[in-house]
Amino acid sequence: MKQQVLVIVGPTAVGKTELTLRLAEELDGEIISADSMQVYRGMDIGTAKASLVERERIPHHLIDVVDPGENFSAADYQRLSRQAVDGIVARGKLPIFSGGTGLYVRAAIDDYNFIEVENNYTVRDSLKQQVREAGLDALYKRLQSVDQRVAQRLHSNDERRIVRALEVYETTGQTLSFWEQQKDVNKSVYDAIFIGLNRPREELYARVNLRIEQMIKEGLVDEVKSLVDMGLSFVAQQALGYKELLPYLEGRLTLEEAKELIKLQTRRYAKRQLTWFRADTRVKWVDVTNMEQAQQEILPILAKQWQI
Repeated sequence: MKQQVLVIVGPTAVGKTELTLRLAEELDGEIISADSMQVYRGMDIGTAKASLVERERIPHHLIDVVDPGENFSAADYQRLSRQAVDGIVARGKLPIFSGGTGLYVRAAIDDYNFIEVENNYTVRDSLKQQVREAGLDALYKRLQSVDQRVAQRLHSNDERRIVRALEVYETTGQTLSFWEQQKDVNKSVYDAIFIGLNRPREELYARVNLRIEQMIKEGLVDEVKSLVDMGLSFVAQQALGYKELLPYLEGRLTLEEAKELIKLQTRRYAKRQLTWFRADTRVKWVDVTNMEQAQQEILPILAKQWQI
């Protein structure tokens, strides 16, 4: 029998942390973060990690795994998350994935095909030289022209993944999305129930704006500055909420301008997350305007599929 796992997805600031904690307490579960930035130590405020109090309340996994600057891929996440599932199940608990990084969710839950294309350092170095000479935006536009599917899920500042996608294309003559589809990526290795959380758009965007203001008050600027001081500005350049503050630290934007930019980019990111998860027909959507009501709406879904 496949192991039972619950998967809570949705856009940033929708309320995944709060509802997942509620469900974990009611269902005797442990939480596995499905966020590509929460794996990094020291990047706490800008990634909206569960607080230490919340982590004491319910065990969390795949948070603070590596230091910023260390390599960490979706394949690494797949391996570690499945180890976490095994451990949680062995303790008689329910594994509950919670996060908004669609690729990490797919990697953990599905028979996801990580292509075995060897590194082509000659091509990679050439692409990196093109970044230095023509700028990353030029390579991102090129990726959009050859592999729209992959380009849509990557941020235009994600140099490492943009370069890798073009490296695969130039090395094999086929796009990254072609190789990913050589297996059925929606064939789950678990008995998984997918719950998508959403709110009315204006309410969601208001929560995004409020979250950004709170992050600034909690010290996000100092968190970004610490990365820069450690020589890790390249990490900040790839993380939402961090890269927008670099121009402020360099004196090119006011703090108010930087905050508005973060809010804008975060709203856009939330829209992309919704597009990604809505494409997965397994996701059952729940409005979380009323948390208590949403929780009671989810429980019958679990009871029906798992016959509990």
